Amino acid sequence: MIDMFSYPFMQRAVIVGLLVSLSASLLGVSLVLRRFSMIGDGLSHVGFGALAIASVLSLSPMAVTIPVVVVAAILLLRLSEKSRIGSESMIALISSSSLAIGVMAISYVKGTNTDINNFLFGSLLAVGRSDAVFSIILSSLVLLCYILLYPRLFVITFDQSFSRASGIHTERYSLMLAILSALTIVLGMRMLGSLLISALIIFPPLTAMRVFKTYKAVTISSAVISVVSFMAGISLSYGLGTPVGASIVSVNLIVFMLFSFVRVLLKRG
Repeated sequence: MIDMFSYPFMQRAVIVGLLVSLSASLLGVSLVLRRFSMIGDGLSHVGFGALAIASVLSLSPMAVTIPVVVVAAILLLRLSEKSRIGSESMIALISSSSLAIGVMAISYVKGTNTDINNFLFGSLLAVGRSDAVFSIILSSLVLLCYILLYPRLFVITFDQSFSRASGIHTERYSLMLAILSALTIVLGMRMLGSLLISALIIFPPLTAMRVFKTYKAVTISSAVISVVSFMAGISLSYGLGTPVGASIVSVNLIVFMLFSFVRVLLKRG
């Protein structure tokens, strides 16, 4: 562990990864409970397409990806509410189309040094100094917004009819939740990859729900599970030389299985 922190790129990766993991787990509780968990998968694929196009055109990845993914989050939210196709089908259409566009954009540029594996599966070396500073600021902003909006998110997560009757603008806070999720996905995508970043949103809340029942308990335990799993995963990646995204998701899977086993023991008891 001491040796791992002796490298500047690992220090940047750990700081950014902890903030992104924490943000993803907190937002994931509301997304999972509202059955919007697949929006993370859809937005990550949109982000891959935007990253690929930005790389091909030699543009700033963050400057292109953030607005594109935020707009996609707004469109997904609006279309899922009003479209006859259905939210899951709409997310599948947009995510698969974005992934295809990204692959096509990269494959048609001859001689480019773009490594598609870094986009798909992530890379610790992709987190540069400027990206790390920007990610820390934006992640802190996401966490601050979540803390300030916590009471509203709690209400709209469980009872939107009551929220509207109480004068709460549910559409506005749902939109804010989608935008915060989009920002979190973009921040973690370059390190964990577009195929795996959505796991940070899904796994910790589902794992916490195996044992805990109240919203507050699930939120706190989800945050703890996410942070611990990230540190264990990045240590495993550094020690064994495995991809960081896959290592973190594998640890999350193991923790989920452990919590499921604990759930079985509690039921029998």
